[in-house]
Amino acid sequence: MSLRARGIGVLSEGVLVFLSFVGAVLIRLGGDLRGTLEHPNLVAKGLLCVAAVALSLYYGDLYDYPARRRTELFLRLGQCMALAAVALAVLFFLVPGLRVGRSIFTLFLLLAWGTLLVWRLVVLWSWGNLAGIGDRVLILGTGVFAQNVAREMLKRSPVGYRVLGFLTEHSVEVGRVLVNPSVVGTLADLPSLADSLGATLIVVAQEDRRKRLPVEALLRCRLAGVSVVEAANLLETLSGRIPLRDLRPSWLIFSAGFQKHRILGSMKRVGEALTAGAMLVLAAPVMATVAVLVRLSSPGPILYRQTRVGRNGRRFDLLKFRSMTDDAEADSGPVWAAPGEDDPRITAAGRFLRKTRLDELPQLWNVAKGEMSFVGPRPERPHFVEKLRKVIPYYDERHGVRPGITGWAQVKYPYASTLEDAEEKLEYDLYYVKHMSLLLDVAIVLETFKVILLGRGR
Repeated sequence: MSLRARGIGVLSEGVLVFLSFVGAVLIRLGGDLRGTLEHPNLVAKGLLCVAAVALSLYYGDLYDYPARRRTELFLRLGQCMALAAVALAVLFFLVPGLRVGRSIFTLFLLLAWGTLLVWRLVVLWSWGNLAGIGDRVLILGTGVFAQNVAREMLKRSPVGYRVLGFLTEHSVEVGRVLVNPSVVGTLADLPSLADSLGATLIVVAQEDRRKRLPVEALLRCRLAGVSVVEAANLLETLSGRIPLRDLRPSWLIFSAGFQKHRILGSMKRVGEALTAGAMLVLAAPVMATVAVLVRLSSPGPILYRQTRVGRNGRRFDLLKFRSMTDDAEADSGPVWAAPGEDDPRITAAGRFLRKTRLDELPQLWNVAKGEMSFVGPRPERPHFVEKLRKVIPYYDERHGVRPGITGWAQVKYPYASTLEDAEEKLEYDLYYVKHMSLLLDVAIVLETFKVILLGRGR
């Protein structure tokens, strides 16, 4: 689903949830509209209900991976409403002034569940029956890059995009099925195909464009009202990462983003230092408990220090609670950790600490010292940096910002234990460096809590 379509969906469902709360009050008061409008803190209570339901849908993955079958939708919406009910009950206990009666509370939950169910069923029906929804897309190119763009489009809901097919330079490829749509014509057929198929968007995904880009045909389509986009820009929007394999330096140079504001950066640095200091004090009891757990799990030090590469290539000692056996790399030397349960070096306590991210708590000290940020690319060890910068283009660009305790790559790509994984995680890191902002940082923090609560840690 495109970002704009998702935003419209979230806003629409927020309005429906608010109206469900107003409807619950109206029913409880016997249809007294004036009494409903004068209900104490009506707007504040309604917005609180909207926030609770929106967060429950977010943590239930119904925004990222919307249910496609009616039974699945019914069950997952029910789970999300149960989660919202628990959250609201806690909030009503903490803020008595916003508390609502049991009857209104029950009516609201039933109305919201039913309303969202009907709304999403209508959307599901629309996906399958309304061919006019979203952009109708032609993709210029048939290579791996073009196919990746198509896959990213097809992976999401048809709301936003409908891939009509690929265009090729060679007529012998016409009719060949690539991903799901086939090669429907040649580049010379572009204007006529765009018109006959009703295309509204053309994606330029040719891997070699030197003297091959159909400039005149694209211009005719553009003047006819068809949008034309660069595949790298579209793939960035769809996937939240910057594709490296077909990236040209000119795209990085002229692309919007990669802006750093000194005043905002200084304010962020001061705010993070103060916040990290306060969190160290508040988390002291938890850290003391973890320290005892680490000490009992296996012999060795409680804290683990490891040299990492930070901003502008500066090295620093990253702190963690030890989750592996002491001297885990004494024989093997530096190696990537194996995912999940597969790494024999991880202790029993260490698996729990890694799953809950509690092993990262000492890095609050790194944040307080200014070596790290709360959000940013994860710092890598010098051994791997030297290795990766030789084989992965633009690898050093991730060192343009402070590394973070959590980051966009960590919440989007769960684990990296191979060169290919490192390359894909870099694509997410570059996206973060390009779009770095307070709102993106907040989104990453929320997603990190989601990963922890749902047990999706590394």
